[in-house]
Amino acid sequence: MLNQDEIREVIGATAYDRDGEKIGKVGQVFLDDESGAPEFVTVNTGFFGSNESFVPVTDAQLSGDRLSVPYPKDRVKDAPNVDVDNGHLDHDQEAALYAHYGANYGRSEQTAQGTRTTDDGRNGSGGETDGAMTRSEERLEVGTATHEAGRARLRKYVTTEMETQTVPVRKERAVLETEPITSENVDAATSGPEISEDEHEVVLHEERPVTETVAEPVERVRLSTEETTAEEQVSGEVRKERIEAEGDVGRS
Repeated sequence: MLNQDEIREVIGATAYDRDGEKIGKVGQVFLDDESGAPEFVTVNTGFFGSNESFVPVTDAQLSGDRLSVPYPKDRVKDAPNVDVDNGHLDHDQEAALYAHYGANYGRSEQTAQGTRTTDDGRNGSGGETDGAMTRSEERLEVGTATHEAGRARLRKYVTTEMETQTVPVRKERAVLETEPITSENVDAATSGPEISEDEHEVVLHEERPVTETVAEPVERVRLSTEETTAEEQVSGEVRKERIEAEGDVGRS
């Protein structure tokens, strides 16, 4: 449970749910009118903190700039919207909030109002500590979230192409040769009959192209990722307080 000494410290702290998941920044603290103890805080939730959700701090724990609340993040984000322009939570508003969080609400009508406290320790119900009013502004905090943008895969398939190569081939052909009768070959020339019929055959050979295919590795292919950085503009609404003087007021 928060105490009065932790009121200043909790404003601007980061709220985390019961599972340790970040919820958002603490904006305001609402005090019990009777005891002055912190009763609720508002936490900036929604897109870029565009919404304020009320959270009971009865069982909350503050450690440094970390506020831990015993509720899941979704329940905090879905808390009832409460209009607190007058700086107080009325009986019905508190009852609705306690019911949303499943907490018992046993307060009387007279003590069921809270006091809004901002970061200078003053309350929003008209009380002042040093005669000055603090003006606050919301600032836009921009971050990035990683999500899946697409997928890439490698797929191997087979195609057939016609490949042409030139290869030399050898061929044999018959060549007719004649030689005159000499003293050296006369015996071979006259060894047979003087007049007869005869034939002589020569076998001719030739080479023909023969093809076959051989599979061999040629390269390795893999998928990898690389990061590129681009700039994108984002817009969001921020609230700013303005202070106007009314009545007979001069300027110093």
